[in-house]
Amino acid sequence: MKITAVRNRLMRVERQNWHFVEVETDEGLVGVGEASVEWRERAVVAAVDELATMLIGEDPNLIEHHWQRMHRHGFWRGGVILGSAISGIDQALWDLKGKRLGVPVYELLGGPTRQRVRLYTHVHGATPEAAAEHALELIGRGYTALKMGVPRAVAAADERSLLRATVARIEAVRRAVGEEIDLMLDNHGQLAPGDAIELGRALAPFGLLFFEEPVPPDNAEALAKVAAAQLPVRLATGERLFSKWDYLPVLHNRLVDVAQPDICHAGGLTELRKIAALAEASYIKIAPHNPNGPVATIASVHLAASISNFLILEIAQQPLREEIQRYGLTIDKGWALLPTRPGLGIELDAELIAAHPYAPGSYEPAFYADGSVADI
Repeated sequence: MKITAVRNRLMRVERQNWHFVEVETDEGLVGVGEASVEWRERAVVAAVDELATMLIGEDPNLIEHHWQRMHRHGFWRGGVILGSAISGIDQALWDLKGKRLGVPVYELLGGPTRQRVRLYTHVHGATPEAAAEHALELIGRGYTALKMGVPRAVAAADERSLLRATVARIEAVRRAVGEEIDLMLDNHGQLAPGDAIELGRALAPFGLLFFEEPVPPDNAEALAKVAAAQLPVRLATGERLFSKWDYLPVLHNRLVDVAQPDICHAGGLTELRKIAALAEASYIKIAPHNPNGPVATIASVHLAASISNFLILEIAQQPLREEIQRYGLTIDKGWALLPTRPGLGIELDAELIAAHPYAPGSYEPAFYADGSVADI
């Protein structure tokens, strides 16, 4: 079997473009992966096309060998663009291998460690009251774990206002859902260590499952300062760390309780398995970051099924997610059932992808009251 083509397929959905990667072979088998990066899609497309030159004519079964070549033979390494291109191709190669052998990918990774995968999804709402109402709606769909972000409407205010608004939001949702539902807060790295420590202490009464990205991801020493405060809440980070090397200081120094690698950015199944093993040695749980499309989600389920230190998996509520899957992931009351079809176990509707072509977009910018740039 030889690789004959590597193709990019982009599809516009509500908040982003989904970026699917197909690896075709001379025996007619096609593997699919996902490399979705919000508003950097064309850069990742170019990176996939560059990496494809290493793969055409090669045996697709040599997954680790191809991963090493893609990462090391371009000389320039790492980052979200190259990492995402490698991730999409890597997932597609695992999909191909499972299809060729007639088994789900998790069977190739040692077999399942669990029979279903717990999911959490996102609470939205412009006010604390609206967030509480949405949380109750999601619980009605069967979810037992929910995550909120800091209020975006406060991004133009100062950090003090952000802290107060965030606590009010969490408090309203906790009051509405009761104590049995797991809640999480994603801070999106929007605070300096001192403010993150203050927020972490304020969150203590609400019993969060974790406090995500308390500080920006650029400086592990900033995260170390927050960890040293011994906050009464579990810390999580990792969506903007793109390899086992990025993760090493965080995991080795036990700066968090939960690691959140993204299967679309951090090297695909091949690299996430290694990150999970590093985390396991430090008794750190894995909660994959996944506000992505259906292929990334089902690939993350295969990862979750095959590792021992999995905690919970993120899933986004997005239009067309169900419609695009001719067959794919089955979700039952907030749990993903393990796929039983060969490979990743998903087939996409090519006509639906073509009917929703790529369209450019960008994040809404954020500025403080004096006009200076705020994080988003």
